[in-house]
Amino acid sequence: MLTHHVCIQTNDYEASKTFYTQLLGFEVLSETENFHMRAYNTWLRGPDGLMIELQTPKGKALFSPMDKEAEGIAHICFLVEDVEKDAQRILSAGYDHFRRKDGSAVYEVLGSKLCKVIAPEGTIIELRDTAEL
Repeated sequence: MLTHHVCIQTNDYEASKTFYTQLLGFEVLSETENFHMRAYNTWLRGPDGLMIELQTPKGKALFSPMDKEAEGIAHICFLVEDVEKDAQRILSAGYDHFRRKDGSAVYEVLGSKLCKVIAPEGTIIELRDTAEL
């Protein structure tokens, strides 16, 4: 079985699209307006090939906010070369929506450094520079 994509729904399409493309390096593969009653349905591809289907709500409805204690996917993790460098790059771009531990965007869990940045639509994106569990 191969992974094909993750679908992320957003009330703020432009902010989410900017986050994934400009801060995380995804490219827009296709952007379809007025897709099955949605303002947009867009396909993005990350540097490692992971695809995200980015969707807006149908009609005038809005999605409910993510709850960190909700059942289902809790976060998406990307392996990067240097988590501190990537966190600083994101902060330098003016984006400061990190889940912090002891005031720091980058922290250690079981000897591995990681950070969790919260995308505009509420998806928690974990960045780490080691694949060790």
